[in-house]
Order: sequence, then C-alpha cells, then structure tokens
Amino acid sequence: MSAATQWTIASIRGALEAKTISARELTAEFYSRIEKHNPELNAFLALSHERAYAQAERVDTLRARGEKLPSLAGVPVAIKDVLSTRGVRTTCGSRILENYVPPYDATAVARLEKAGAVILGKTNCDEFAMGSSNENSAYGPVRNPAALDRVPGGSSGGSAAAVAAHLAVGALGTDTGGSIRQPGALCGVPALMPTYGRVSRYGLIAFASSLDHVGPFATTTADIAALLGAIAGRDERDSTSADVPVPDYSAELQKKLTGVRMGIPKEYFDEGMDPEVRQKIEKGIEILKKLGCQPVDLSMPHTDYAIATYYIVANGEASSNLARFDGVRYGLRVNGGNLREMYKKTRGQGFGPEVKRRIMLGTYALSSGYYDAYYLRAQKVRSLITRDFIAAFEKVDIIVTPTSPTPAFRIGERVNDPLSMYLSDIYTVTGDLAGVPAISIPCGTASERLPVGLQIVAPHFAEARILQVAKAFEDAGGFTV
Repeated sequence: MSAATQWTIASIRGALEAKTISARELTAEFYSRIEKHNPELNAFLALSHERAYAQAERVDTLRARGEKLPSLAGVPVAIKDVLSTRGVRTTCGSRILENYVPPYDATAVARLEKAGAVILGKTNCDEFAMGSSNENSAYGPVRNPAALDRVPGGSSGGSAAAVAAHLAVGALGTDTGGSIRQPGALCGVPALMPTYGRVSRYGLIAFASSLDHVGPFATTTADIAALLGAIAGRDERDSTSADVPVPDYSAELQKKLTGVRMGIPKEYFDEGMDPEVRQKIEKGIEILKKLGCQPVDLSMPHTDYAIATYYIVANGEASSNLARFDGVRYGLRVNGGNLREMYKKTRGQGFGPEVKRRIMLGTYALSSGYYDAYYLRAQKVRSLITRDFIAAFEKVDIIVTPTSPTPAFRIGERVNDPLSMYLSDIYTVTGDLAGVPAISIPCGTASERLPVGLQIVAPHFAEARILQVAKAFEDAGGFTV
C-alpha cells in the first residue's frame, strides 16, 4: 500500500515536524499517484504543478526556520472546477469555458492556501454543477474508485473520487441539491455541506445563488473539521456570507456526546429506498442509539414537494446566472452573421444537453404569465420546507436519514431518464432549500462493496454538533458497519 493512502492532516503535520518528509516530497508523491491513477478515474481536469510546488517550498522554508506551521501545512488538496483559481484553468466542466483562466482565487481557495494547503489541481464535475452522476461533464465522466463501471455521484464527483482514491487528502466541492453529500455517499468518504452563508461563495461560478454551498471532502471526520475551520467565516466580498463566529471545530470534536435527541423522519424512509441501503442505515441508527442518541419519530410533511420545488427554483436561478456566458466578454465565441446569430451559435455549441434543458425550464418558469404559477409558488413551498426543519429542531438536536436512496448506479444507466436521475437527490435537496448544514458519512457497503452513506442534519450553524456525532460514529466503527 502506498503511503499516500494513509495520510491525514494530523499525520502530515507529524511527519513534517519530525522531518521524515518535506512538503515538496509529499507533493511529488501525490502527483505520482495522480499520474498513475487519474487516466482511469478522470477525477482531475487540470493540475497546478507550479503553484503547488511553490506552496510546498513556502512550507518547507517555514519549517527550516523553526517557525510555527499553519494548520494545513503541506496538506495536498483538490478543488472542484467551478471554484476560481488564479492562473489555473477553470472550466466548470463546460466547453463554453474551455480556455478560461481566472485572474483571482475564490475565497475558500485563498483561505486553504493561507492555512498552508497545497493546491494540486482542479477536479472534474457535471457541467456548471448540474447533475447527479458526473456524466454531464464535457470532458467525460468520472469513474467511482469503488467500482470503475459505476458513477461517483455528482456534481462534485471528481472531488469525491480524488479523496476516495487517495489522490488528495482533502478536496472542496459545491452542493446545490446534494452535490457534496451524494458523491461522498457513493464514493464512501465523509462530505460536509455547511450552513448557507457559513463559507463564502465569492469566486464560485454560480449555478443557483440562493442554494449554492461550498464544503469539504476528506477521509476522516477530524480532517473535515480542520478543512471547515480553514474556509469558514464572514467575507465582505460575499453579501450572503454570515457574520457568525467560527468555533474551533477540531476542539469541539473532543467534547463528549451526551443527551443528543435524534430525529428519524418517516418521509425519508419510503418504499423507493434500496433494501440494502435501508438495512445499513438502520444498523447505523442502532450504533447511534448505543452511543446515547435518543430516537424521536418525526414527520416533515412537505418533503414530498422538495424535488419539484428545487428544480423550479434552481433552474430559474440557473437561467439567470448562465445568461452571462454569451461569447461577448469571456469564454467561447462562435462568430455569426449578426449578434443574435453569435449568441445562438456560441451557446448552442458551448453548453451541453443537461445545461440547455435546465436553462429552458428555468426561463419558462420565470417568463411572463408563468412566474407566479411556478417560481413564486415554489418559493412559498420552500418556506414550508424550511418551517418543517425549524419545527423538527424544536424537538430534536439532529436528524438522521439516508444520503442516497441507492448505491452507485452504472455509468450510462440513467442518462436517458432525467427524472430518475433527479430523484437521486431526493434526500438531500431539502437541506439546500432550508439552508441547514448536513454531512454524509460512510455507513458500510452494499452488494459488490458499493458504499452507503448516512446523512446527519442539524440546525443552522450547528456544524460542530454534526461533527461530534459523526466522529463518535466513526470511532464506534460505524463507517464499516
């Protein structure tokens, strides 16, 4: 087994301080692993060798001077290709941005690097984060490290696969309807969607501005806590980022788990769930009970409307956000006989089928005569879903559900069935609509050793509570139940 498969943030720090490895050597080790395994996985779209080695040199210089190392010193991380990276190509998995190189970093990226992390490169994703399988990328699908004929989940499939295959110690993804948690579940790694506003969206190329979240992937709960601590907090460049104090998430993990009321909503355990997933989630719940979590039966009555609500709100915002990609200012331009022709050819050739589908649906929902019937009504139902969570958290401290109704499905299995694909996010879209934090953690495997994910949801800005429960579950062997 390569040493790369054993690295955590803590072990990297220990090795650097003991001088058994340098940050440069560690970076080279991960690039060697990427070179070997990425051709079959297609997890990375671009590598940032120059930037990564420059950061590694900075870390090694600090160590040589005897100075205190920052919290993520030398930690190799990967960045989903919807987050802007200065001097590194950022495509959003789309042909329309095939050659776009941002002049600035997203805040989350800049904060990782300030904490000492080494940015290895950019990970593959569904085009503009629109998808649940990572098959919508213009640069080919990502393959699940657990089974190469299976999808890794989407849209942050490249980030999940990179961490699961130990091509990075941590990664950033984005979650608009489940795009961090669902790939985490299907690839078998912890994956956290923070509260809306907990992490700055500045530099994130938007899909749906009121739903987009930035969050981390890692192989342990402790590493998730460390990554979240580095990227969380108020950012004046993002008006939606919250001015709420950031706790020491790593320190919070050490607190004893006592008296946690665990809500189990009946609407999330319907007949559409795979029997093996149900079995693993029920075993996971039993472990949480043994850890002292007190089960409470819940009803969240507006859950059935979540998928329809999400796809009206998200597509409406997408049609507005993606109007900027018109061939005039940046990105692909396909010339035509006049301006209208240029718009039509550029967007026709630059966007893939799923993005076009969502733009058309969103434009229709926002159009004159239909806005009140669709978008406005969807926003009202969104409020009802949010109230379901608020009411639930008056009775419980956390909510436990499956992350995905099925394990990873085969590549190509659902590409011609958009509705079936959309239903992959049936247990995750509600958290995005309500803006609450949620984590997916491994909960054993189903047939063919396909990972199963258990989701833990908490009230706004209660990420520390989620992480405490996840860490206790991990320590009790729940990841491999």
